[in-house]
Amino acid sequence: MKKVLVVDFGGQYAHLIARRVRELNRFSEILPAKEYGGSLNWNEVGAIVLSGGPDSINEKDETLVKRILEETIKRRIPVLGICYGHQLLAAVLGGEIARGKRKEYGSTSIEILVEDPMFKEIPKKQIVWMSHSDSVASLPRGAELLAMTENGVIASFRHLSSLSYGVQFHPEVKHTEMGMRILENFLTLIASLEKNWYPKDRAAEIVAILRTKMTEGEAISAVSGGVDSLTATILTSKAIGGEKVHAVIVDTGLLREGEVEEAENALRKAGVKNIYVLNRSTHFLSKLKGVEDPESKRRIIAEEFAEAFEEFASALASSGFKLKYLVQGTIYPDRIESGAVGSGSDRIKSHHNIIMRKVGQLELVEPLAEFYKDEVRGIARNLGIPESIVTKHPFPGPGLAIRILGEVTEEALEKARKANKIVEEELREFGLYEKVWQGFAVLLPIKSVGVKGDRRSYEQAVAVRVVESEDAMTAFPSRVPWELLEKISSRIVNEVPGINRVLYDITTKPPATIEFE
Repeated sequence: MKKVLVVDFGGQYAHLIARRVRELNRFSEILPAKEYGGSLNWNEVGAIVLSGGPDSINEKDETLVKRILEETIKRRIPVLGICYGHQLLAAVLGGEIARGKRKEYGSTSIEILVEDPMFKEIPKKQIVWMSHSDSVASLPRGAELLAMTENGVIASFRHLSSLSYGVQFHPEVKHTEMGMRILENFLTLIASLEKNWYPKDRAAEIVAILRTKMTEGEAISAVSGGVDSLTATILTSKAIGGEKVHAVIVDTGLLREGEVEEAENALRKAGVKNIYVLNRSTHFLSKLKGVEDPESKRRIIAEEFAEAFEEFASALASSGFKLKYLVQGTIYPDRIESGAVGSGSDRIKSHHNIIMRKVGQLELVEPLAEFYKDEVRGIARNLGIPESIVTKHPFPGPGLAIRILGEVTEEALEKARKANKIVEEELREFGLYEKVWQGFAVLLPIKSVGVKGDRRSYEQAVAVRVVESEDAMTAFPSRVPWELLEKISSRIVNEVPGINRVLYDITTKPPATIEFE
């Protein structure tokens, strides 16, 4: 199967580009520009996309693109440059770049000047999404101008001898009206790539691959209760047999209400024979006493989780079980946020899932490492996992500990757990739970004056965050009905002791992350 390789120059939309390509039923992978060493299996590459990036063109990136073009021209592999990638492509082919003279941000009108397969069945004038300060001032020799913006900026060009196309705008962003059609035209009419990526139907293939790799011994899996870890565990169970999989649920005391019981039931129904619940809530709470720094909380939880898990794995091995594999529910975005795959951007968080790799000497198995969240949900549905789990909102590995800003105490956990439950209940009541990416409450380390009954109160505040996203790499605050926010606020201040104020977070990602910590 030919893949589309998205070369990531550190832009915020690299994963969105890859995601869009997959939506169009072609397989895509991210290649961090800084990691390209020239040793690709070019026989597997059907097209190259050069992503956007935060910088002006530099010699290092130009050298990289020159090396890529040497291969693509020789092999007749089409290249599409987007935004920064568009500028890089033009510069490497001999064009000139104007630095910071024609800035365009947000919605912009462009006019298509020439008929071309890239713009087939697309109106001559259309709205696209721009986000650039530099621009292409003059085209390289042999290139043809395809489109201009209303401000006179080169919006698109083609260079036929190198099978290269550039677009200054972002076709992957929804604000570009015909963006998906442009990408489809590139994949179909220019790259001639067949539609052969249907992730929801990949369950049988994943099972077959696991069966080939896991030829002896037994597997142990850390199950959190979310769709990722459950799906990974059940796929493994189908590959090597339910009696050879040991599913371990570490109850840290930081999970959502009813999560442990729901996970147990789903595993049992799927045929997993060995299910263990380790109640470590008191231990975790004692280790978090006095800790306020978010990375310290993450590190402590990860280390204690790993220790509890490793101790139990050792006990199983001592009892005669032949453990060889560690199953993890890592998905594609996890790897970028942990610095394992993906971009020129800084490492964001020491992701809880990835730290689990340090557990023991077991061979790591990640059945879902190449899939995005919605793709995992499709696989989960095919496996018969309950819809209540399939549609469950993402939940951070460290749990409610990072939805409490400041020290994690039993009282704070009770407040955070109740507030989060109210947010989820009301989203369901308003029919919005499955329409938004994530909705939750965060306990803030601030107090404010209020009035309850006839008395003055001085109590904590809660922030409510509801976001819309497609892959968690970018997110936008959801414009939920005012009536919903009123209901959530009323319930929280009346039902959660010690709370007298509710705030709504309207920050996008970036600059903020989805979770507060």
